[in-house]
Amino acid sequence: MKEMNEVFLKDSSANPGPLGLFGFGMTTILLNLHNAGFFEINAMILAMGIFYGGTAQVIAGILESKKNNTFGMTAFISYGFFWLTLVGLIVMPKLGWIAAASETAMASYLIMWGIFTGILFIGTLRINKALQFIFATLTILFFLLAAGDATGNKAITHFAGYEGLICGFAAIYTGAATLLNEVYGRNFWPVGTVTKIIM
Repeated sequence: MKEMNEVFLKDSSANPGPLGLFGFGMTTILLNLHNAGFFEINAMILAMGIFYGGTAQVIAGILESKKNNTFGMTAFISYGFFWLTLVGLIVMPKLGWIAAASETAMASYLIMWGIFTGILFIGTLRINKALQFIFATLTILFFLLAAGDATGNKAITHFAGYEGLICGFAAIYTGAATLLNEVYGRNFWPVGTVTKIIM
């Protein structure tokens, strides 16, 4: 009976990791093009934040829970809702629903996300080098953005934008590597596995 239950309960669903990584990476790049000063915040960034950076990552996180992947679930659902809260912080004041957050409040928000990301970075030390790079650069990005808001120094924010582009491209690379390695059944693009790939 136990063996029969194991057969029926075996998870044969697709790996949601690439979806979450692409959603995070692409949206991060577009937002940080804004931070770097290439264009103003606009509907394109907000739409990506709601639908791909936000909703798609939440879906990926829910699917990771089905795979018993606590790290992937926590990361994807959290960053999915990061994008949704960020859009809310931008849009709700413009709709007149609530007062806009001050620069001090935004710095506090970003610091908390930096601390959270630093904790997840520690977890990546048991996963692979590619994720270590993503979470290290993302931790730095949050603290740089917090410093930009806290000081009002646009040069820091612009520098953070370029650093964020590196983080976003690293996430896209890792998503592509995870996808292609699975499709080709071999180490098509390296991710520097430490113990096992769980995203």
